[in-house]
Amino acid sequence: MRLCLNCSMRFDSTGWTCPACGFAPAVVDGVPILAPTLADGNCEDAIYAYDEVFAAESQHFWFINRNELIAWAIARYFPAVRSLFDMGCGTGGVVKALRGALPSVRLAAGDAHVSGLAFARLQAPDVSFVQLDIRQLPYDAEFDVIGVFDVLEHLDDDEHALRELHRATAPGGGLVVTVPQHRFLWSALDDHSRHRRRYGRRELIAKIVRAGYTIERATSFMALTLPAQVASRLRQQDRATLDASAEMRSSPLLNRIFGGVCALERIAITAGLSFPIGGSLLVVARKAR
Repeated sequence: MRLCLNCSMRFDSTGWTCPACGFAPAVVDGVPILAPTLADGNCEDAIYAYDEVFAAESQHFWFINRNELIAWAIARYFPAVRSLFDMGCGTGGVVKALRGALPSVRLAAGDAHVSGLAFARLQAPDVSFVQLDIRQLPYDAEFDVIGVFDVLEHLDDDEHALRELHRATAPGGGLVVTVPQHRFLWSALDDHSRHRRRYGRRELIAKIVRAGYTIERATSFMALTLPAQVASRLRQQDRATLDASAEMRSSPLLNRIFGGVCALERIAITAGLSFPIGGSLLVVARKAR
């Protein structure tokens, strides 16, 4: 069901015009604008080089590994999934990967920033995109699975967002989350990205459970590459000299080496091993029926 953000009416429709109050959002380049004050960015979030992210998503080992792990987790824990929403989709790299891995699933995606959505529409032109605010979602029990990938760390009130995600999840459906992990990895890049936190496993699980979900699986990833990440973070202590774009680049040789290491790690995870440490954390959770 959709939820009118003007009068709170629940309605079942493929469009956004509220049958009760008549409210209809503006549409820009085919994208409904449901949170116009956030559409062009705000002072609380980072200013992203979307063209660099867009270019990196198709070739950088970190993006490729994360996307393949996400696709596996959805297929493994929610094999009957029919609809999926990617909240905070950015430039659409995950949506593109999911379209290839889950061709029969109805995909939708949203982000606060229209600049990122312009790239996302290029990557997945058959996906329904919407500009919106995670803190006020226009859905009620709408999607079998909701994904929120490297988004929660940007929010002051991540628990409120998780409650919104829970409301938007269909009964028996699920939530798949990735976040950056370990406070000891905090660096100037986290400051640049306007991260509020890097998560501990217990912290994130507790917040997801308080929102109403039960945990299906939790594992660190980017575990085997953690020493390299530690070394990288030690070099990123000075925000004044930080080259944030360098994070999007990797030499072809290193990209192949780290890509191979990540593939081995992914084999272990899919076989049932949960890593206790790693640069990122994956959590799969389910809403009660």
